[in-house]
Amino acid sequence: MARVSEYYNLGRTQGTLDFVDVDTVNDIRVYVDPGLIRYLEDDWGKQCLKMLETFFDSVLDSVRSNDKRRTVSLLSQLREPNETHLGISRGASAGRGFGTKMGAAFAEKLAESEAARTGLIQDLEDTAFFIDGVDMDIVSDITTNIIRGPLIIYTQQMAELFGIPLEQDVVSGPVWNPNTLEWENGFTELPTPDGNKLLLVPKMIVRRSMHMNRSEYYRHHLVPVLQEEEAKIALRGLTDTVRSRGKVAVTKKQIKEKYGSTKPDVTRESLKRPSVYEHYRAIKREIPPQPLSHRELSDTADSPMPDYEQLLQAVLDVPPGKPDATRYHDAVESLLTAIFYPSLSMSDKETEIHDGRKRIDISYTNTARDGFFKYLIRHRIQSRYVFVECKNYGKDVTNPELDQLSSRFSTLRGEFGILACRAFKDKELFLRRCRDTARDGRGYVIALDDEDLKRLVADVLAAVKPAPVDLDDPDPAPVRPVSDYPLLHERLKQLHG
Repeated sequence: MARVSEYYNLGRTQGTLDFVDVDTVNDIRVYVDPGLIRYLEDDWGKQCLKMLETFFDSVLDSVRSNDKRRTVSLLSQLREPNETHLGISRGASAGRGFGTKMGAAFAEKLAESEAARTGLIQDLEDTAFFIDGVDMDIVSDITTNIIRGPLIIYTQQMAELFGIPLEQDVVSGPVWNPNTLEWENGFTELPTPDGNKLLLVPKMIVRRSMHMNRSEYYRHHLVPVLQEEEAKIALRGLTDTVRSRGKVAVTKKQIKEKYGSTKPDVTRESLKRPSVYEHYRAIKREIPPQPLSHRELSDTADSPMPDYEQLLQAVLDVPPGKPDATRYHDAVESLLTAIFYPSLSMSDKETEIHDGRKRIDISYTNTARDGFFKYLIRHRIQSRYVFVECKNYGKDVTNPELDQLSSRFSTLRGEFGILACRAFKDKELFLRRCRDTARDGRGYVIALDDEDLKRLVADVLAAVKPAPVDLDDPDPAPVRPVSDYPLLHERLKQLHG
């Protein structure tokens, strides 16, 4: 048994990898959550969302038109995606769930579902609330099947980035075509550790539990409505003296005894009160789900936390000069990937633009939910993608290097970037040049030398320092990912100064 990073000797751990560093044999208990995919703003995320929506709309259309053959045709292609090594199989990844028979059974349950026919079920996540036998593992498996095409492309990109060998003529498995609304099969290139194909999954789209949670819906949305209804009924049956007090206590236990709490019970009562679930769904859509933090990934997968000081030292140990430019480039990418996750993800190196005439050293997708990189978006600084240029110069960095980075900007790609370098002869002068670039409308560049990287790491270490634990708190706050970077705010303010 070995993780992908160990099997292929990547020299990295989970914190510096964009994908879930799974065991190449056994499964890790995290799940692909379509709720996370809905908030990805990059082209890859939008393609995944298009696939999810077109597939499930096709399924619901066939259910509502009573086209059972079409429903079965769509769902019978679903399989348990053992190649991702995610989920709850015991031991080696193998056939826990979604085979041909299960797809047909799911089709039958959907066809018989009043929730599907009446429109209460609109999205794939809804099936976990109202279809018996469907839970987060099945939703995750179905989602993986639907976005298999983008996952293949992502895996190939990660393989190129890290030098993972690809096997040719590997059976792709069913791939959903959102234009023809049909499944397609073919051959592709994928890693095949121990002879078994491997699909890498971005850690940005996995969770330990789904954003849309049936238990949460039942306890905090459906039960309070039932309590209110029962209280009104009780008041109408009481004497005027008791009624004048205006309240009757109806406990959650009483609600559970009368209405039940199983999935069929929740379905029955929700169908009578569809607005309750519709309200819950609308609320959840307004709240972007948080991806797993470094700590949560570490705890779930039993993998080490990022060693920020070690990653920083790897940068500082690189001798300045052109011969070690690639080593510096790789070390900076490792450090920034760990520091800026989950605000920045989908790292790529040597990204080509302008038909290959220009390259960007490092590019990230801005996936921030809050903090500095979300601040950029809120203040209309184009930053859908964030660019990093690495200059391992023994000499001073001057205007040509600044102009090189700003020339990569565009309103579509983004107008914010970081220039990583070793040191400045006159740092204040270069920061003024960055301000001039911003004032001229040529984009926002934040320069970070070795000393700045030290401060960034110190800020992150201070932010992740465990807070005192209140043993009497029954509902402690979850550990939130680091997302605010005081140094970046300070430099951005200088650009506006």
